[in-house]
Amino acid sequence: MAAEEIRVSGTVQGVGFRPTVYRLAKACGLRGDVCNDGQGVLIRVSGREEAITEFVARLQIESPLLARINQLTRTPYEGELKFDNFVISTSVNNAIKTEVTPDAATCPQCQQEIFDPFSRFYRYPFTNCTHCGPRLSIIGAIPYDRCNTSMSSFAMCSECGKEYHNVENRRFHAQPVACHACGPAAWLERADGKSVTASMFSMLDDVDAVCTLLQKGEIVAIKGLGGIHLACDATQEAVVQKLRQRKKRYHKPFALMARDLEIIEQYCIVNVKEKELLTSSAAPIVLLQASGKKQLASSVASGQNTLGFMLPYTPLHHLILRRMNRPIVLTSGNLVDEPQCIDNDEVREKLGTIADYFILHNREIINRVDDSVVRVMGDKAQTIRRARGYAPASISLPLGFHKVSQILAMGSELKNTFCLLREGEAILSQHLGDLENAAAFNAYQVNLNLYLNLFEYKPEVIAIDKHPEYLSSKLGKELADANKIKIYPIQHHHAHIAACMAENGIPLDSSPILGIALDGLGYGDDGTLWGGEFLLADYRNFKRLATFRSVAMIGGEQAIYQPWRNTYAQLIAANLWDDCQQKYTDLEIFKFLRNKPIELLNQLIEKGINCPPASSVGRLFDAVAAAIGICQDKCSYEGQAAIAMEAIVDVSSLNNNKETLIYPFSFSFLDSIYCIDPRPMWQALLDDLQQQIPQAVMAAKFHQGLANAIVEMVKHLSQENLIYQVALTGGVFQNCILLEQVTKRLQTLGIKVLTHSLVPANDGGLSLGQAVISAAQLIHDC
Repeated sequence: MAAEEIRVSGTVQGVGFRPTVYRLAKACGLRGDVCNDGQGVLIRVSGREEAITEFVARLQIESPLLARINQLTRTPYEGELKFDNFVISTSVNNAIKTEVTPDAATCPQCQQEIFDPFSRFYRYPFTNCTHCGPRLSIIGAIPYDRCNTSMSSFAMCSECGKEYHNVENRRFHAQPVACHACGPAAWLERADGKSVTASMFSMLDDVDAVCTLLQKGEIVAIKGLGGIHLACDATQEAVVQKLRQRKKRYHKPFALMARDLEIIEQYCIVNVKEKELLTSSAAPIVLLQASGKKQLASSVASGQNTLGFMLPYTPLHHLILRRMNRPIVLTSGNLVDEPQCIDNDEVREKLGTIADYFILHNREIINRVDDSVVRVMGDKAQTIRRARGYAPASISLPLGFHKVSQILAMGSELKNTFCLLREGEAILSQHLGDLENAAAFNAYQVNLNLYLNLFEYKPEVIAIDKHPEYLSSKLGKELADANKIKIYPIQHHHAHIAACMAENGIPLDSSPILGIALDGLGYGDDGTLWGGEFLLADYRNFKRLATFRSVAMIGGEQAIYQPWRNTYAQLIAANLWDDCQQKYTDLEIFKFLRNKPIELLNQLIEKGINCPPASSVGRLFDAVAAAIGICQDKCSYEGQAAIAMEAIVDVSSLNNNKETLIYPFSFSFLDSIYCIDPRPMWQALLDDLQQQIPQAVMAAKFHQGLANAIVEMVKHLSQENLIYQVALTGGVFQNCILLEQVTKRLQTLGIKVLTHSLVPANDGGLSLGQAVISAAQLIHDC
């Protein structure tokens, strides 16, 4: 007889892993036990050696749907196993090395039960099992046991207790298990404080009444899994406009939820990969191509050709939408720029002037978790926002990072996440938002402390962005000083490239690759703002090989939200303003700019007053969009103009290499660096405006020209450097057209292209890059 101790790490708690171990051990005739502990799952078995080998093989093949085995180690067991059978033992508290499972969408079996009148879970909005339900949103400590979650205040009834302790039941040790008799409850409130009576609706219950309210054109705040949402009928223009005005979210597209795929397919084209994402346990918002067959309210996503849809992912959402034959808006329940509300009293205080009704419940949300957003580009899913369903599942690091110190990376200022590095894996937080908002920065600090406590994490190194004014960087410095630990300031675009390298499995000691990082802006090593960079980089170092011509950001941050400032700055930099006054006086953009305080703007540029030069491709997009008549005066969110311009591109003009359908860029060598100059593009664009070329064609010519310029620069740099791989990163590469055009052209040259999938190309992935660069530099320093 053989005896072994089997250690399993990864996503193995709260996913039905121990019952699977129990079932397989019994089937293989083994004795012993299994338990949860801080490192994952510990199995002790005795039996025939071939039976143990069969057990281990089957365990890796037959793991539960939500489980992920990162590592399985087998060692001989020293001592005697005194078991007559195989049992599930009590969890053990020790050093925390296990993972926290992401929240999971309602499984098909639980969906069936909530609509089955003969089930004790009929119409129960918090039904769950080991295959689905809340995880990250309710956990306060590891191990993932009920006493460490917000379900601790709900004592199980006898019926739930039987299922919880029955190893043959799919609710065996499902920590949030509950029912009508013993679990959380949902109720309806009026925002004006008046009482709600059942006779008002004659519905089955308060949850069912929400559907009627939505159909009647009311706005309802819904307390869901990881936060509060604001909902309304997405086909009623008046109520969608009302929601925009009350929430002060005037332009940014709203997320949508529909009862089933059939309803989504009435409004969008949905391919196989997109269906897989929509119906996955993560259940993210998926950006889909609008089909035009049926129309939603025009204010849902004005000026867009994509719609962000998700399917119901909790029993509460399924029950609300049971009778809803059309989509609903389901957007974050917050004031503009603030974090999503999670507390009942906070909802009443902050959303009482936005929502007409609240559907609330009494299960505490411990961790705020926004909805994830993904988009399929080519045949690959690209994460735009990594949150519910994905975070905080760990990301396995490439070869060379498996014995690094514990490193905390603080992330960026916008679209913030932070990252914990340990033993070959990166734990990336959920999306935390823009830290320039005080409430968001406070929430960031709360979440950071929660993660540090949750994982009993004591960083030995802290990584920050080099920008001296980022709040995340300042906080990182304070933590490093207080704990007397080393700090690594990391250049913004190097971090973007390293994040792309890490998620694509590039080993630590690999040769440098060419990274192309295009975004809004980041603090450069020369003290200027970068945003269009070609860096020859490995994890430790980088060399800046090329950039885009720097142009003044007139008014600093104002240029992000007033695109015309970038247009004027580009025309001045291209020495074309005099031409505009002589040759292009009839153009709408010239008339628009002429009404601005030109003399004052010129003085600001000449004296360098609040006009920092930036090589930002994001601002170039804004400038072109404003020139052709898109979001000329102002934007309500960063990137609005660029997104709107992508939406109108004349697709028939793409993939046509005629010079007349590609705007030209020039190339120069300035200050020991190659430079892409958009000046010839502006001359051609002004000529097109004068000839009244359609917006859609000009947008296509810009995308084509930009992609062509990027690839031509790569070809030029390849003559001087060994370039076999190129990483495309930064928020600009969330533009589907640009990404596909550049990727296709580079692959034609025989160059391998690395893009993002697991983490966002935008600043949401920056903390991963900061962490791996710090790890590489630390290893080198040692």
